[in-house]
Amino acid sequence: MSDTPSPPEPSSPAEPVSPSEPVSPSEPAEANRLHTEPKLNLLQEMLRSSWLVTLLAIVAALVISGLLIAAADEQTRQASSYFFSRPYDMLWYAWDAIRSSYVALFRGAVFDFEADSFVRMIRPLTETMVWSTPLIFAGLGLAVGFRSGMFNIGAQGQVLMGAAGSAYVGFTFSAPGPTLLVLAVLAAIVIGGIWGGIAGFLKARTGANEVIVTIMLNWIAVWLVSYLLTTSVLRPIGNRPISPAVHDNAMFPNLLPEPFRISLAFPLALLAAFGVWWLMERSTLGFKFRAVGANMDAARTAGIKVPSVFVWVMVVGGLLAGLGGSSIVLGTEGTMQASTAGSVGFDAITVALLGRSKPLGTVGAALLFGALRAGSPFMKTVADTPTDIVLVIQAVIVLFIAAPPLVRRMFFLPHSGLKRKEALA
Repeated sequence: MSDTPSPPEPSSPAEPVSPSEPVSPSEPAEANRLHTEPKLNLLQEMLRSSWLVTLLAIVAALVISGLLIAAADEQTRQASSYFFSRPYDMLWYAWDAIRSSYVALFRGAVFDFEADSFVRMIRPLTETMVWSTPLIFAGLGLAVGFRSGMFNIGAQGQVLMGAAGSAYVGFTFSAPGPTLLVLAVLAAIVIGGIWGGIAGFLKARTGANEVIVTIMLNWIAVWLVSYLLTTSVLRPIGNRPISPAVHDNAMFPNLLPEPFRISLAFPLALLAAFGVWWLMERSTLGFKFRAVGANMDAARTAGIKVPSVFVWVMVVGGLLAGLGGSSIVLGTEGTMQASTAGSVGFDAITVALLGRSKPLGTVGAALLFGALRAGSPFMKTVADTPTDIVLVIQAVIVLFIAAPPLVRRMFFLPHSGLKRKEALA
């Protein structure tokens, strides 16, 4: 009896491919890119948000601050007690309070159209430039760090140390002509660069987080300068914690006669913005900075010495912030005290983020913050608006800049990656 062939075994059905498995090479390259594209961190999300989101963040801050101005107005509060019988009264008083406050801000920061002379009309604009000068320097220094992937928040200490260095050279030494000014500015650059380089060195050698290190260096700078103002280093004479006035030839020359305060420091800040643009967009060192900021692992694989980039990023940021400190002492103040830097270093963080860490955007954001500072006294004297409202505007801008998705939801904007995903679909 012959053997009959056994029937073939049924083939097992193909197992479904898990969505988590890598996309096969036969599929479109765009789909593979969707699976491999790294997730943006918070800093990258803030820097890559569109200019429209940034503009709307400012608008939202002004609207919210306007509501607070109306709430602080006495006539508006009184009219709110009979709102349901005469709602027009409260709305009118609220609008009048908001309008008068922002008009006063414009007159104090840009152009005083009610002044009795042309000099007084244009002086507010020059005051905005004066206030914005140290913010431009410090903001540029932070912008370099942000684009390099380093969240440097140590500009306050770097500004303070640069100011102290320029003040010391300015009142201690004597030199003919503009030589003393050059030496004082160089002192601010060197000391600010060294102070910033400390954080970069610690990150490069030990992996220390730059946020924590720069916060600590800020406080060290504050207390160090406060101590030096009680010694013969920064206070060789007198009992008050204030340095002697720097020599006249150590001051930046004024661009306009009295009563204008704008000095050569402002065009120098604009020149620094151009220098930062060239550094980041046209130089080899700037390419390394941007490569590390975009993808540190890829930059290391490409042969870039990432630890040395950490150091140089912080040095460049520190020397720019130090220049900001010198612009305060050698541009307007003429002396050094513990409160000389004010909140310039902290405001510069918002300036750099608002300008998306681009030189032109940073200059624009610094001018905006300079206008707020220059116009706030006018708001108080003309419209009786609390000057603290300027701090509220700045704080709300920070809130919205740090949360781009919130701004998109408020104004019903599409998600930043929506168009890209639709194009790849």
